Amino acid sequence: MNSLVRVHMPATYFAEYQELRGELMGILDDDDLAYRVTGTGVSLGALCREIGEIEHSYVQSLRTFRQDFGYRNPDPLLETSVTALTAWYADLDRELASAVEALSEDDITNRRIDRNDFDIGDFSPLPSIQLDIYREALLIFYGKVSVYLRAMGRALPGHWESWIG
Repeated sequence: MNSLVRVHMPATYFAEYQELRGELMGILDDDDLAYRVTGTGVSLGALCREIGEIEHSYVQSLRTFRQDFGYRNPDPLLETSVTALTAWYADLDRELASAVEALSEDDITNRRIDRNDFDIGDFSPLPSIQLDIYREALLIFYGKVSVYLRAMGRALPGHWESWIG
């Protein structure tokens, strides 16, 4: 077991941050996924599909050491079915765990993820920082979803009130 799995992920509450998404899926139904905060805004289902595509990008970055946000999942059910989203998220979480577990200690301490295609200069984080950035992407997603839930008159699920606010 490498140091990311043994130390970093538990110390940064990585599993707990991912579980917040599971809590969300537990309170949604398929009709909720069609909700839009404004008439022209993105649907909640599209937002949920997007965070899955982002997670896919991070999984691949930990395997290839190159970040690419170009992936789009073509399955239309991901914007309309809580069951499909839940299953996809579970698959992605397993893939992420597998990618992290496959990293050697040399990879963890010396190999950097190439993110230089984003016109922000030399930004090539180590895998531990890459995981932290993904966790921040989850937090941004949760903040956006909180707006949707409040606009729908829904209570925040599970631990969201204390973790997201």
